[in-house]
Amino acid sequence: MNILVVGSGGREFSIGRMLKKDSVVEKLYFAPGNGATDSLGENLSIKDYNELADFAKANAIDLTIVGPEAPLVDGIVDIFKAKGLTIFGPSKEAARLEGSKVYMKNFLAKYNIPTARYIETDSIDDAFKFIDTLPTPVVVKADGLCAGKGVIIATTHDEAKIAVSEMLSGKSFGDAGKKVIVEEFLDGYELSMFAICDGKDYILLPAAQDHKRLMDNDEGPNTGGMGAYAPTPLVNEEIYQKVKERVIRPTLDGMQKEGAPFEGVLFIGLMIVNGEPITLEFNVRFGDPECEILMPLMKTPARELFYKAATGKLDELNVEFENKFAVGVVMASGNYPYSDSVPAEIVVDEIVHEDIKENTHISYAGVTKEDGILYATGGRVLVCVGLGDSIKQARDRAYMLCGQVHYVGKKLRTDIAYQAL
Repeated sequence: MNILVVGSGGREFSIGRMLKKDSVVEKLYFAPGNGATDSLGENLSIKDYNELADFAKANAIDLTIVGPEAPLVDGIVDIFKAKGLTIFGPSKEAARLEGSKVYMKNFLAKYNIPTARYIETDSIDDAFKFIDTLPTPVVVKADGLCAGKGVIIATTHDEAKIAVSEMLSGKSFGDAGKKVIVEEFLDGYELSMFAICDGKDYILLPAAQDHKRLMDNDEGPNTGGMGAYAPTPLVNEEIYQKVKERVIRPTLDGMQKEGAPFEGVLFIGLMIVNGEPITLEFNVRFGDPECEILMPLMKTPARELFYKAATGKLDELNVEFENKFAVGVVMASGNYPYSDSVPAEIVVDEIVHEDIKENTHISYAGVTKEDGILYATGGRVLVCVGLGDSIKQARDRAYMLCGQVHYVGKKLRTDIAYQAL
């Protein structure tokens, strides 16, 4: 089987890493990939989606897996399907669940899926009036794609109004902020759940918890994610059941009614308030760094899961997971998330400890390769992943691996999975 993975981050590296270990996979391609994915397969520099589809056709690609949100929102799936290719991911129409926060919130309201009280508007006056009705803090979101950074949690009404003003003027996020959502802040704990969907059926993966803030104790600005762990003990069978009945089922049924059956990864950002799951947002792809910890927990070949979902045959699959925990710690560059950092050579010590060698690995993200040397060039550089029979064991192993990785300006949190421990 020949497989193409679209994307260049740690998420795509993690998917590729699992595919590389699969004896059924003959050739593996990345478009564009990163400085480390060439150790797993072949990197392609084809940017145009039509050209990429033509390459897939010419090279007998059996399955294309799309990692990031931008190509999905741009309609890569529709282009590939129009050429008779098998591709895993939602159509352009279905990807609006992430591409427009306004569309997503209105969809939640229309199909009675529990969510926070909100207003969607491009009127500064209406936004300000609604802000004054809410207790603080107040959540302000840009409508469009902002690479996971278009959400402001304002601690005062004035701060919320400034955030709205800067978004609507185009100062904060350009066109992505020309319409905003203002919503009530929910007090509980956040979870990430991922359902692999084929339009009608789905398979729910173990619940994960992401750590968005830059610094320990959840301080500092929001980032794309500084670490994650799964499965989380903060979810019991009752919560899983509520999410299935109140969120996933009505979403799949609703998207069919909207004429845009949802295929791909439905990423549900949840706030659990007094045992009740409230939907914060949908994304239409794997979270990053959640993907890095969910992939190694797969016992069933990832290739089989993605292929069955892409061909509408999930009901034929019985998915199994490893009876283990995974913890991923993001190592970022010195100036992340404020500005770019100077490229820095990455040195990984030879790992002699057998326990670490067998139960940890690195998923590379913001890296480039020159003359065979890896350099940290992106904001989030790599993820150190540890597996274990307990969260503590997995976390200890992940941090031991972090100690083996060196580059100038390396930055990481030291408390990933603290809520579970």
